[in-house]
Amino acid sequence: MISMKGTRMSNESRCALSGMDLTSLFFRFAVAPLPVPASWYAVPLRLIVGFGFIQHGYAKLSRGADEFIAILHAIGTPFADLLGWATIIVEIVGGLLILAGAFVPVATVPMIVVLLVAIFTVHLPNGFSSIKLMSYDAAGPHFGQPGYETDLLYIACLLALCIGGAGPLSLDSYLKGQQGSSVADHSL
Repeated sequence: MISMKGTRMSNESRCALSGMDLTSLFFRFAVAPLPVPASWYAVPLRLIVGFGFIQHGYAKLSRGADEFIAILHAIGTPFADLLGWATIIVEIVGGLLILAGAFVPVATVPMIVVLLVAIFTVHLPNGFSSIKLMSYDAAGPHFGQPGYETDLLYIACLLALCIGGAGPLSLDSYLKGQQGSSVADHSL
């Protein structure tokens, strides 16, 4: 094999070079951050948090809002009718806003309130873990009541989106770009 300078490369040199390439490649993809623009972290967070909230709100609607409101009455929630509908609206509208990356800090506030209420009224007595394998038999696995782990993960994701921004392919980044260009137009 001939190197760039026209001299012959030994087998040892070739192996060392290929070893360095593999090591470099390994570290490029094994050590954070990955070689992608940093703002892209937000896209998978928006997708899972937005979809998760929409799914929870839709599940309450599809079973009938009255069933969810009856559960709120049963656990002693004051203003259960109002808070039941408010929760459903926050989950669906908030989920859509997060999914679109629109007004993320504004959408986050009521979403975190819903999560904190869920933690303190339902999940806290069940402990931290969201998955509790109780037993396994011929019918399959049997799980206990979920704890507050998932609620905390949602809160962490929402706060990360508020701190780091909604990222690319979001309404927030589009509006920021528009605002930046209108500020530049006015300064001329």
